[in-house]
Formats: sequence, C-alpha cells, structure tokens
Amino acid sequence: MSVGLTAECADTTQQPFQANWESLDKYEIPAWMADSKFGIFIHWGPSCVPGHHTDWYPRWMYQDKVQRHHKTGEVLTNKAHPSYLFHVKTFGNPADFGYKDLFPLFKAEQFDSKAWVDLFAKSGAKYVIPVAEHHDGYAMYDSSVTRWNSVQTGPKRDLLGELRDEIKKQGLIFGVSSHYAFNWHYYPQQPQYDTGDPAYADLYAPQHEPLSPASDKFLATWWLRTKEVIDRYEPDILWFDFGLDYAEFAPYHAKLAAYYYNHGRNRGVTTVLQSKNLQYPSYPKGTHMLDLERSKSDEMLDELWQTDTSVGSNSWFYCREWISKSSNLLIDDLVDIVSKNGCLLLNIGPDADGRIPKDQAKVLLEIGQWLDVNGEAIYGTRPWKVYGEGPTKVATGHLSEDKNEKFTCDDIRFTKKGDTIYATILQAPEGKTLIGSLSASTHSELEGIQFVSLLGSDQIIDWTMTDHGLQIGNILDPPLQSAVVLKIELAKSK
Repeated sequence: MSVGLTAECADTTQQPFQANWESLDKYEIPAWMADSKFGIFIHWGPSCVPGHHTDWYPRWMYQDKVQRHHKTGEVLTNKAHPSYLFHVKTFGNPADFGYKDLFPLFKAEQFDSKAWVDLFAKSGAKYVIPVAEHHDGYAMYDSSVTRWNSVQTGPKRDLLGELRDEIKKQGLIFGVSSHYAFNWHYYPQQPQYDTGDPAYADLYAPQHEPLSPASDKFLATWWLRTKEVIDRYEPDILWFDFGLDYAEFAPYHAKLAAYYYNHGRNRGVTTVLQSKNLQYPSYPKGTHMLDLERSKSDEMLDELWQTDTSVGSNSWFYCREWISKSSNLLIDDLVDIVSKNGCLLLNIGPDADGRIPKDQAKVLLEIGQWLDVNGEAIYGTRPWKVYGEGPTKVATGHLSEDKNEKFTCDDIRFTKKGDTIYATILQAPEGKTLIGSLSASTHSELEGIQFVSLLGSDQIIDWTMTDHGLQIGNILDPPLQSAVVLKIELAKSK
C-alpha cells in the first residue's frame, strides 16, 4: 500500500494537518521553495498533434456554428471556429473523427526525458512541473482511474513517470499540474459528436446542461484522479488551474490541502500547493502558495507567490503559430518577480513527437547563460526593504501581461542575501546611474558599504554615496546585453 493511501486510512487525529482552516493556517511554505525562484512548466499532450492554435483545440474543434465564451456561455461570434474548419480539412468532420481519435497519432517517438531535463538544468531552473492532465481529460501518466491515459493509448509510455525519474535524478524539484477540474465545462456536448455520446462520458464529462455546476459523481472522480497522482508520483509541488476554484469544489479544498501536506510529511517533505483563487476564495492566505497566470504583482507581497507564464506569447501548447518571447524580456520578468517575493514558472510547449522546438530551447539557454553570471542575485535571496525603483509600471490582474511595457535602464530591482544587497539594472545603462532608493540617509546600514562590484565583470566600479542616493560610475563593458547586477557588500552584521 502506498504512503498516501496509508495516510488516508490512518487515524486523521494523528496527522499534522486536519481538513479545516484553523489547522491549515499552521502551514508554512518551505525555504526550498523560496530559494528556488525559477521553474519550468510543460504543456504537452494529444492536442499538439494538429499543431493549430492548440491551447484549446479539443474544445474549439467542435464549435461548428458559433463560438462561445468559456465561462459565461456568451456567443462571441456566429461563425464556426477556425479550429473546426482546420479539423474538417485535415482530419474530417468531428462526427467521424473526434478528439479521442487523435490519441493514436500522439506517439511521442522522439521524447527523451534526459535531453529535456539536461536543457532545463542548463536554463537554470530549479523545479519542473509537467502537466499531468489538462482540461481535455487525457492523463499523461499510468492511471487506474481513467482509460484515457498515455500508457493505454498514444505513446504507450508513462510520460509523467519518466520525467519524474529524470528530474529527481538530476537533483531538480519535481512537481505536477492538474487542470482536470475544468473538464466538466470544457467540451461542447452535442449529440452529433462523440462529446455527446454517453459511451465517452469518462473523457468528455457526463452529459449535463451547459454552465451547470459539476456533479457529485464528477467531483468524486476528480478526487480519485488527484489522489492517485499524489500517491503514485509523490510531487513536491502540486499546481492547480482554474476550475478548482469553482464553488462546488469547496468541500474538497481543505481536504485536498490536508491530505497533500500530510502525505508529504509522511515522506519527510514539506510540500507546496499552488492555486489561483480566481472564481471563489478557495484557499485563505497562509494555507497555500498563490499563483498568478500571465500576470505579476505591482508591489512586494509578504507571502511567497508565483507567476506562471509561457515562452510563447500566444500559446501554452505547441503550435505552428507559436511566437516566442525574447530571453531579455523574460529575464527582466524573473528579476522583477523575485524582487517582490515571487517565483517564475516558465512554460514550454514540446511538439507531438516529443521534441522541444529550437526557438524555445534557445530562449531557455539564454536565460541559463544570464543566470550562470548573475544567479547569486536570484537563488536563495530574499526581498530587500523596497523591491525597486523606476518609471515603468507593472500591469496587474488576470492575464494582464500583454499590457506591460518593456523595462528600461532606469528600472532597478533589489534582492538581498546576508550582508549583501543586489541591485539589478534591467537594461545595461550607457552612462552613470543614480540609485535613489539606496540612500544612507534613509537606510542607515548603507553607511557601511564596503565594496561595489559588477557580477560577471572585472571592472572596478566607481561609486559614491550622495545626498540623493548611491551614484554608480559608467559600466564600460557589461557581461551581457541585458540586465546587469551590482553586488553591494555591507559591513558584517554583529
């Protein structure tokens, strides 16, 4: 019997956490999470086979007459979705070739877990979170709860298990994500398609009225699937997409946290539960780690938090239309997030064959090159008294990243470690730099500056403490044409 099943069968009064908020309020996010800062997210599955705007292809391919908003049901346009038209042209009418019929074409023949994790390690990531199951209901693992999994169909391999083994072998932190809660609302259930066939209700969700709350039977299945992932794969991080934060899941919120935290304790690990709290206040502050999708905070938060975003500016899953962000932009995001007590979870989208496209790999390697030089200003650091300074504002709110402007050489972010402050200038400056936040008149410990250096450079940095802040001389030869880091060493604390 697995550790997880033993924990559930045991007398719950003997477990560290009970399924109530008073008990869960005692939870603390572990230091290893706060030290890690940077992780890799992996969206991968059968929806990569078409390679056509694949984020929600399994849903869109059935929208044959109208396109509806996925949360409100509002008709957005009285036209068939482009993915439906693409599907008809490429695979045939969904009435004859449904989403389930793509599974045999998802073969992952080129998938090499070692090559993947080698790349993640070179990128500087400290944790890796593969998608265990997305909204489509396809399990990327060996499941006893659903027949629609990667061992019984498609690749005929335990993809999650192979990744877990290699991630742990290389000393990175292993996590998983679950998006299955939204499966209830995901597919348009129409009688002419397999989504409306009760024989496939275990993939497309049981038949129900659109926008109706998930049934007790569906919730029970969701719980069995979630618990199986915890029990069999023992992730140290468990990430949840929206859907979990719908009101009908409320009876499971505390139950899930207590079960998962106790499961970790029983194997000697303080685990991390990450969720969004979008639709419903699922987890009170202090009982989980808040995740913000494609958005950031404009202020320093007192509890550790995370941004999840994608290398793809327009997609999470692989598609031919994928547009990769620049490494420069993502490095700036990482620094900004870390300065505000956050972590960055950065997604890549492998193709259906199991290859990570070259443009995505290039971005990861460039981030890794920057972290090789400047990682000491990121890993194991904590926020300083203020997160930074500069004119560029950060947009907030769900999915707000496309409203952000690029950072400039006037935007500076701070972190600290022991008696060292790191000031990261988000674009290499061409002249002198005045850092107004680093003023000895405001922060007396800055009177004890002993040395200022530039990470990755042998240049001797000229500096002067003025009435207006720390004046830095010209940086003549920045090590990289992106953010540069000043290491400011203070007198040793007594």
